[in-house]
Parts: sequence; structure tokens; C-alpha cells
Amino acid sequence: MFTGLIEEIGKIVAVRHLGGGKRITVECTKIFDGLKIDDSVALGGVCQTIVAISGRRFDVEAVEETLRKTTLSGVRTGSRINLERAAKLGDRMGGHLVQGHVDCTGRISSIIQESAGWQLWVEFPIGFSKFLISAGSVCVDGVSLTVARVERDRFMCAIIPHTRSVTTLGELKTGSKVNLEFDLIGKYVEKMIIHN
Repeated sequence: MFTGLIEEIGKIVAVRHLGGGKRITVECTKIFDGLKIDDSVALGGVCQTIVAISGRRFDVEAVEETLRKTTLSGVRTGSRINLERAAKLGDRMGGHLVQGHVDCTGRISSIIQESAGWQLWVEFPIGFSKFLISAGSVCVDGVSLTVARVERDRFMCAIIPHTRSVTTLGELKTGSKVNLEFDLIGKYVEKMIIHN
């Protein structure tokens, strides 16, 4: 379980094919405190298990299903990626409940600069619209955000300068693909109401 509050931006230093999957090596500095093999870490919002640690680098193995559903399929050596360690029980919950189980990828349809921040508009598959509400939560590339507006197949989040500077959201451009995880509670409520 994660909170969607990014701890640092890591760098992909190696990507090796592992059958139809990938073994990804990430270099970072801040999240190593207490990090060990078998820990969960969110890479761009995708929950992965650490399988090896060496110095300030760790490895994860992304299987075919993960690559089909997320942007990890397109990571390359030199890519920068948002990192978050799993939450500890008893810590403050600064973002929202995030599993790191990506529902789908979306596409940035526009980024509009305003005087104090940015409007980030994201297109998504229409079937997921039932999980988005104005003032609700959504996770974009691992970043917990508040939904400001929802239209048919796109939503907008207002991005403050701090969030833009400490995550990879500041590197996004129109057309960029992003990992999307919709609100966990909304998904369970929908399942209980519609499928019972």
C-alpha cells in the first residue's frame, strides 16, 4: 500500500529482457533507508518487488501482465521515474490509499499553464469514468492528485509548482502516456452495488 506522495525521482540504469518481461535496474539515493529484498516499491505508480540490491541500485522484474497494462513497457536506460516505498502502518496518510495496481494507461491531452500552477488534462478509456468524481482522488504515474474536473473521457488535475518540481509530472508533454490508478474505495463500492 502506498500514499501517492513521491519520495524521489530515480533513474533507470539498465533494462534487460526476461523472456517476455523485463528486469529493470533503478538508481536512487533517498529511499534506501531500510530498503531490502522482497520490499515493495512503486515505480511510476506500479507496485514492484525488489529482487536485488547493489550499492544505490535495486532491481525489479516486470512480468508480461505488468508490461501490457503500464508504461513500464516503454522504460529505457536513462529514463527518470517516480519512486515511493510502501507505507508503514502508523504513519501519516498524506495522499490517499494507493495500491500500485495500475488500472490502465492514459494520455496527456493538454497542459495549460496558469499564473500559479498548471492544468493537467488526461484522456482515459471511457469505461473507467465511473471511478472519477470531482474533488476525488486519482493516481497519475504514482502521484496522488485531486480531480478538479471530469469530462466524458478526460479529467483535469491542478498541479502546484512543488509537485511539478519533485515528480516527473513536470517532464510530461501533450501525448505522453501515464499510468492511472483510480480510487480504491470507489472500485469496491461499484463492485458491491452493481455486481450484487
